[in-house]
Amino acid sequence: MSKEKKARIEKLRSLISYHRSRYHDEDAPEITDEAFDSLVRELTELEGSTDETVGSEVNVVGGSVSEAFNKVQHKVRQWSFGNVFNRHELIEWKDRLYRFLDTTPEETDITLVAEHKIDGLKVILTYKKGKLIQAATRGDGVIGEDVTHTVLTIKDVPHKLTEDLDLICVGEVWLSQREFGRVNVDRANKGEDLFANPRNAAAGSLRQLDPEITRSRNLSTFVYDIEYVAGVTRPITQGEELQLLDKLGFNVNPHWRVCKDIDEIESYYKKWSKKHDALGYGVDGVVLKVNEISIQKSLGHTAKSPRYGVAYKFPAVQATTMVEDIQLQVGRTGVVTPVAHLRPVLIDGSTVSRATLHNEDQIEKLDVRIGDTIILQKAGDVIPEVVSVVMELRPKSTKPYRFPKRAEGCGGDGSIARMPGEAAYRCVTLDSDHLQKQRLYHFVSKGAFNIDGIGPRIIDLLLDKGLVTRHYDLFTLTEGDFLNLPNFKEQAARNTVTAIAKARIVTLDKLLVSLSIDGVGEETARVLADRFGSLENICRASAEELSTVYGIGGVVGEALYEWLNQPQNKENLNKLLLYIEVLGTESMTEATLTGLTLVFTGTLPTLGRDEAKDLARAHGAKVSSSVSRQTDFVVVGTDAGSKAEKALEIGVKTISEAEFLAMTKT
Repeated sequence: MSKEKKARIEKLRSLISYHRSRYHDEDAPEITDEAFDSLVRELTELEGSTDETVGSEVNVVGGSVSEAFNKVQHKVRQWSFGNVFNRHELIEWKDRLYRFLDTTPEETDITLVAEHKIDGLKVILTYKKGKLIQAATRGDGVIGEDVTHTVLTIKDVPHKLTEDLDLICVGEVWLSQREFGRVNVDRANKGEDLFANPRNAAAGSLRQLDPEITRSRNLSTFVYDIEYVAGVTRPITQGEELQLLDKLGFNVNPHWRVCKDIDEIESYYKKWSKKHDALGYGVDGVVLKVNEISIQKSLGHTAKSPRYGVAYKFPAVQATTMVEDIQLQVGRTGVVTPVAHLRPVLIDGSTVSRATLHNEDQIEKLDVRIGDTIILQKAGDVIPEVVSVVMELRPKSTKPYRFPKRAEGCGGDGSIARMPGEAAYRCVTLDSDHLQKQRLYHFVSKGAFNIDGIGPRIIDLLLDKGLVTRHYDLFTLTEGDFLNLPNFKEQAARNTVTAIAKARIVTLDKLLVSLSIDGVGEETARVLADRFGSLENICRASAEELSTVYGIGGVVGEALYEWLNQPQNKENLNKLLLYIEVLGTESMTEATLTGLTLVFTGTLPTLGRDEAKDLARAHGAKVSSSVSRQTDFVVVGTDAGSKAEKALEIGVKTISEAEFLAMTKT
């Protein structure tokens, strides 16, 4: 045994003994159970010990005494909830609700429905006149997979509702812990790979071509949301939705509760955080939704999540591992991110070997070094992050990490420089092959041009063969070009060329996203498209005009202006425009509210708050969050508070949503 290995074993024995004492003897643990277990696992491997090994620290008990499916276009866009991990973040989330509503707790009473966050696979069920006609997975939120044939085998999914109505509802398909164990024993006996966890088993079972395989695995469901209903009075609260679903014959989780404040949420959360392992189905947190449907609608969505709901996750899964290297990763906009290369570690059913260190400041804050043992955290689909360094296990030879002056992947001589006022570094020169490759990967991705059949591997081949150098080259490719690529058959080549042709027509916001401009993601692109209506209007706008658009700001506005006015970018964009058709909103051609300043308050009958503001801006109005003598109109909904009162006090005219809509059509 090497000297280094012996030293590591001794350090681990001492550290495990210390943390066991803190946990059992002093009731003051310093690390999570998951991190502690990870340390024990490492010592077990290094010692080669088993549960039969006498005297091993690992066996001390307690303390000193104690594409195979058809695609489905969702009729209602599907979303993914954001996450909070503690009471402080929960309070911040709830405070944001009031800010988005432009109201206060005194003016608007918001209650929340707490439900179990089922660790399963989301499914969307569609009924026509009470009969199940389609079941689909969430997919990317817009397009899902048709899994009707397997969902029909799930015993608690009604084929016929108790009432003949049209309905689209959402639920979770899950596999019980007992059934998960049985399935894995069966797979082991057959020599098949085991499922990592019940969620993966449920997903693998649902997404089978043979429904009999699904039938044999005894899947279950909980249905929890109504996306669309006709033929019955629409519920006005989330609680009423759950009651209606139960009445219609669905399996509805019985453990939901209406909570009036943070303390009641915390009580519910703590109860199930302790008891969820005994439920028989996987629960990895609590889902919170605004109870009032009208307020849900007013809050709207971000590019990814509904604002009216959030997942309050149970304590994140953690593990310990070693930092084998720290390397710089160059993104498509030239921003340089330090990434820790880790000794592979299994967390939450998946093997992790990389973790972002974000920036130089974060490295200094953590004092993470090559050779360190770190506590790594991964919660659900969140990117793994380094929580802390286990200083007791630090080798004496480690040195503080220093950012290099160059990064492979940057243009020119690879020089990087710290961005003014930020903790991030960026390439000085942005013309490297690596950056161009990253931009092309992004250009064909779902969030941009969404060219089916062309991904990173095909882009690499096209670049290697010299068939493309810029994004516009993609639109010049023929079937013959693809047939020259390895393993490309005639049908695949034909399909890819067809997909490229289909992508020639693109919306303005998707075009803006595709260009890899600093700060211009999906939400920002949508705001720009709605505000300016056409690419020509955006290109003609000054830096100030871009920066003053609500939701854009000076940093993004300046970056966009500089990008659009850089000669090489202008040339490449003009060449791209020769091959594509851009569908702009052209909303400025009907700028019926130009010069007016509007304020919105209360809950509007049909429009969400963001929707109403965007509509006003699209017609040339300025939208303000406060009422003053410069305000022209205050659009008032139900439960309007102090803003409506101030408007009356200072003589500003108040109007209804109907009057506002009429003004946009004048």
